[in-house]
Amino acid sequence: MSSVWGKNIKVSVFGESHGNGIGVVIDGFPAGLAYNEEEILAYMKRRAPGGRFATKRSEPDIPRVLSGIFGGYTTGAPICAVIENTSQRSSDYDLTVPRPSHADLPAVLKYSGFADLRGGGHYSGRLTAPLVFAGALAVTALKNKGIHVGAHLSSVGDDDYGCFDPMKVDAELLERMKEKELPIIDTGAWERFADKIETVRKDGDSVGGIIECAVVGVPVGEGGHMFESVEGRLASILFGISGIKGVEFGRGFDISRGLGSEMNDGYASCEDRIVPISNNCGGIAGGMTTGAPIVFRVAMKPTPSIAKEQDSVNIHTGENVKLNIGGRHDPCIALRAVPVVECAAALAIFDILLDPPAVIE
Repeated sequence: MSSVWGKNIKVSVFGESHGNGIGVVIDGFPAGLAYNEEEILAYMKRRAPGGRFATKRSEPDIPRVLSGIFGGYTTGAPICAVIENTSQRSSDYDLTVPRPSHADLPAVLKYSGFADLRGGGHYSGRLTAPLVFAGALAVTALKNKGIHVGAHLSSVGDDDYGCFDPMKVDAELLERMKEKELPIIDTGAWERFADKIETVRKDGDSVGGIIECAVVGVPVGEGGHMFESVEGRLASILFGISGIKGVEFGRGFDISRGLGSEMNDGYASCEDRIVPISNNCGGIAGGMTTGAPIVFRVAMKPTPSIAKEQDSVNIHTGENVKLNIGGRHDPCIALRAVPVVECAAALAIFDILLDPPAVIE
């Protein structure tokens, strides 16, 4: 099993959902970057359980930094942070009956029954907490370079809440979205969201959603082509987030339905610079940044742990059984995944910026 990501920065996530704790080791993070604890904790709080729309599992998620930070700055040594698990209820889980759409059955067979699957184990969405810690460091580092990352819920189920303007999204809007309890552009949709969440919760069900993320301020020409593309490096970390089943950049699949004359992003001269005049490609062309905002969306599946009766099999007897999942679960995990997507994007963009220059001057 490998839970290590990155080219220039190596992010290694460890721990299990119901173990003593979870954590991360970040190798290759540059020295001399300010450690903004307030911003780190704000990100951890946005992802943490609790609140009116999320699971009632209560975890403070306060990271304890063991190394790599000294005097308020990164030292250049590997950064290690641990987050204690304090609200486990392992009795809620029947480990003999795999939960539909979870990693239970593949993990049982792959690791011959040795994997710790309590609460999802290492495959749980809880492992996004250390990813958020690492990503929040990258968010701070990017801000120092004038680059901002932000995301919002663009839809939940079949209910749309609006999208970013791909040419006009800016740092002010992205930072403002982070201050909202419910990160949606259409402020009039708050009641619709609350009603939908309450409906699926009462029905013992769950609902998926789409998260849209933007990165502004990235210079032209970052990234590379083929296997070094910005899309590829973003997708590689985004698909490490539990529950994400799709990623699209710019107009995404809609581009395939249009004509080249409709979908091509033209250029214009503006103040001695060449700039795109549209952004159907999501700020990336040929795998490299165009200078327009990087815009992408991820599709988050409904939380697979639901109270409704589901079909499964007893792995010891082979008997077909009906499964009722207990425990505390999110009716819409996409809401808590918004800061996770931001942090994953920040790590990918910061990792790309650390690439060696293409031309040695």
